[in-house]
Amino acid sequence: MPVTDVQVIDALRPVNDPEIGKSIVDLGMVKQVVVEGSTVMVTVALTVAGCPLKAEITKRVTEATAALDGVSDVKVDLTVMAPEELEALRAKIGGHSHGADQGGGHSFAQGRGGDAPDISFNRPGSKTRVLAITSGKGGVGKSSVTVNLGVALAKLGKDVALMDADIYGFSIPKMLNADIQPTVLDEEEKIILPIAAHGLRIISAGNFMPDDQAMLWRGPMLHQMLREFLTRVFWGEPDYLLVDMPPGTGDIALSVAQYLPSAEVYVVTTPQAAAQRVAQRSALMARNERIGQPVMGVIENMSWFTGDDGKRYELFGSGGGQSLADDLEVPLLAQLPLVPALREGGDAGLPITVSDPAGEAAQAFDALAKQIEATPPPKPRQVFRPELKIS
Repeated sequence: MPVTDVQVIDALRPVNDPEIGKSIVDLGMVKQVVVEGSTVMVTVALTVAGCPLKAEITKRVTEATAALDGVSDVKVDLTVMAPEELEALRAKIGGHSHGADQGGGHSFAQGRGGDAPDISFNRPGSKTRVLAITSGKGGVGKSSVTVNLGVALAKLGKDVALMDADIYGFSIPKMLNADIQPTVLDEEEKIILPIAAHGLRIISAGNFMPDDQAMLWRGPMLHQMLREFLTRVFWGEPDYLLVDMPPGTGDIALSVAQYLPSAEVYVVTTPQAAAQRVAQRSALMARNERIGQPVMGVIENMSWFTGDDGKRYELFGSGGGQSLADDLEVPLLAQLPLVPALREGGDAGLPITVSDPAGEAAQAFDALAKQIEATPPPKPRQVFRPELKIS
């Protein structure tokens, strides 16, 4: 019996737009379904003509339709939304120029006055857990931990977003092979759609700046970029927002504390004592009475290298992670092995949790993700701290 257009529409309902994270049917992107025998033709309207993920959308539509009994061939025709359709889409996902969104969607407001922007993650009832992945110094693999932890959480079926707050030293786009310009859904309001990669939705300064250009910015400009990331990017309502923090306790760390006061802090260190002592400072900053963010635990990276002989070699010493966890009175959540493939995957844009899911490192990230998922988040604090304002 031939498939019907209603069956095709129902099959397409679970297909999400990779940038917006919502059903292409609910967003009004499916414009026409034509069934001719066992061939199905689907017309999908993209938000912009140069949508960087049109191949992914085509793939998702094709796979969902081809899975129906009686379908032997699927043809996907891509078109572009008319201005009035874009306006309807913008309203549907909750973009507003002023004030808070009254319908439960995401607001792109600049704020309710002063320097207090309306950030959806801070609203009462927000389901999103914000995880700030931090370190006291560079070179401990913090960004690699953030990326692979994000992928591991996504593999658990979670909706995961990732904001690269390391504006001077951005590396997330390269690590996920996502160094492309994001789609701007509304030029007037500058509603930005995050980049989709490996099950994550990300935004980074690296999506706007060429690699060969230095970021000659002072504190207020960094502060403003983070504000734009949090108020102009359509994040939706992810289960997790991972924030790749810059090393240290400078301007950006203060801005994140101001904008995301309820972020859970996870401290990355290597086993060596010198790294552990420096990492402690980022945790102490979070615990400062002016900030008061919860420090949830320590993640020790590069804990050992397993040689061809099967032995573990502690190239960077041992005990630093546990010592830091003991000092902070928090758990040591994970010890991650030093694996050359992890570095290679970062360079190639293919996280090890994707390229080698059964390997030692990926299994450690999977265990870490499950541990975080099983740990109840602390009680949210709806606080904005104007005393942290950068001038």
